[in-house]
Amino acid sequence: MNQLKLTVRQRRQLECQLHETSDARVFKRTLALLEASRGQSLTEIAASLGVTRQSVYNWIAAYRRDQKPNALADALRSGRPRLWSPERTALLLTLLETSPDRLGYFAVNWTVPLLQEQIERSTGLRLSDDTIRRELHRQRYVWKRYRYVLDPDPDQEKKTLDKAAYPQFEIGNRPGDPG
Repeated sequence: MNQLKLTVRQRRQLECQLHETSDARVFKRTLALLEASRGQSLTEIAASLGVTRQSVYNWIAAYRRDQKPNALADALRSGRPRLWSPERTALLLTLLETSPDRLGYFAVNWTVPLLQEQIERSTGLRLSDDTIRRELHRQRYVWKRYRYVLDPDPDQEKKTLDKAAYPQFEIGNRPGDPG
């Protein structure tokens, strides 16, 4: 199983896949097959790619079974199940309708850390801030940062230039100004 013999067509297909793929895993697997077909030892291939020899054996076996370059792609998997249940979503929406100061917090608006803490108190499960943000996005909530707006300056009128008293400071009347 050390030696992988490829036809000219198979080699061309693999080289084409090597240049066209945007998936790093497929690139690595394709490169391993091409190197194995050139006679490089599986130990050297595994070391240069930072994987085990068993991984290289598995990739060669998968390619030999199907004889197609797409045999090197990952199979679709369902992934980790979502932590959000309908009950947690209902809790989040209820929390967003209430002010945090009613629940004993020294704040009048919810922040993600406050929501995180209150959800943990209610459910016993600590959700990450990213998980909470994703659910807020799914629920079409938009977070905006508070912007502090200063009151207008009550002395602004006193700070404006009296043009009648100081005509030399008016634009166009200063020495050197085109006028």
